[in-house]
Amino acid sequence: MPALAASALLLVAGCSSAPSQAEPSSATAAGRQADSDASPDSADSSLAVAAAPADAATAAARPGSSGGEAQKTKLSVASYDSKTRRAVIASNDGTGDGSSSPSPSSPPGSSEPSESTSSSPDPSASPSSSQASRRTAVGDVIASAPAPGAPQGLLAEVTKVIGETDEGTEVQTEPAELNALLGDDTAKGSVPVDPAAFDVDKLLPDVDVSWSKTSDVHVGPEGATVPLGSLRLDVSAELPTVGNASTSASASVSGFVQVAPQVDFRYGGEGADASPASAYLGVSGDWTSAWSLKGRADASATAVRIPFAVLHADPVLQVGPVPVVVNLDLTCYVQISGDGKITVDVEQSLKGDFKAGGTFGLAQGWTPVSSSDMTSTPVRTSVTTAGSVKAALGAQATVGLYGSVGVIADLAPYVRGEGTGTVTGTDDVFDTDGSWALFGGVDLSGTLRLQLSIFGTPVFQRDIPLGALHREWKLAGGQAP
Repeated sequence: MPALAASALLLVAGCSSAPSQAEPSSATAAGRQADSDASPDSADSSLAVAAAPADAATAAARPGSSGGEAQKTKLSVASYDSKTRRAVIASNDGTGDGSSSPSPSSPPGSSEPSESTSSSPDPSASPSSSQASRRTAVGDVIASAPAPGAPQGLLAEVTKVIGETDEGTEVQTEPAELNALLGDDTAKGSVPVDPAAFDVDKLLPDVDVSWSKTSDVHVGPEGATVPLGSLRLDVSAELPTVGNASTSASASVSGFVQVAPQVDFRYGGEGADASPASAYLGVSGDWTSAWSLKGRADASATAVRIPFAVLHADPVLQVGPVPVVVNLDLTCYVQISGDGKITVDVEQSLKGDFKAGGTFGLAQGWTPVSSSDMTSTPVRTSVTTAGSVKAALGAQATVGLYGSVGVIADLAPYVRGEGTGTVTGTDDVFDTDGSWALFGGVDLSGTLRLQLSIFGTPVFQRDIPLGALHREWKLAGGQAP
């Protein structure tokens, strides 16, 4: 009884917390306080957060140097090897080799780095716009949109200049943190994710993905109506039935979920020990869905999970001069458990919104945020024979930055039925013979990962559980007179 309703990005959303959790935790409040304490001038200088253009420029900074704040550059990542962490940085000023001016740490024309190449950065150098075409140097922190060898973006510090190639300057890098680029700046915003940006791998034959854009651009089944900015996932699947089940008891699930996702990002400037005063990364949005579950499925006490689609997107946020790459992965699945004795015929529609992510405050550290306001309407309900069953059409999602997973959430909207006789009916009119009940609900579990320290926050000693959130409501039920 999959609540396909929340299937797709619901999961990404973490929709099972109670309404009281709709506001971020006290850590978020700490971030708001930090924002409110800022001077008017600093508030005015807050960096804009928007969807990055297709040709988002690479940003670079040299922390600790005079004028070392992040700047857009004419550099780009020509190639990257994730195993060796070596990159080739090219110049887009027309020279092609990134060597229009000498590196602060290497003599002109040198193909090998001087002894000072791997030493500390030259404090007098900075990646200002006038030096946009200079050769990459040790100490540079580079942020790039997806590039060859770095499909999830690249955030790295140059630790050694290896030499020149036909494509540009080859460098050795190590992972960097966002605060090296954002420093004392603040930024806050939400950016819709283009539904067309999702790559979809269908694992079952009867899965359709739909979306629409301006200029009458449409993808999906003919006749499907999808609002602009929404992604719709239709699924129809046959479920394993009990061995001697009749044709009329064959089990299937079908329906759709329609989601308009957006990425939520906040950075609160540097606080104590150069850590951000606050930070937030999450996904939110609106959804509408309708689904049906019919038949008597084979089931056991141990839940069986059947994945039916995998979705991936790498939306790029433009945070001032810095391209921030957010990685979204979503695996949608059908899951069923029970005693294999009960037959159901259920239709239901759902509508609401959701939010899921992690928030940081200096006092509280990282804490999870998850909330949803979902309403459901039973359209038809039928429960036949004694038994119990629980079926979900859910998803497991990951949210991260530059390829580092920060939030893992597993959202499982479900229907649970139990009965001791026969119950049939439509809306509020039921014919009962025995006791019966049908429930809708949602389970949410997951973790905040160590990689959220990519903001420059302290590293946790271990992953932080998102917490097992559970919400259930009664759809229908009764007792025979």
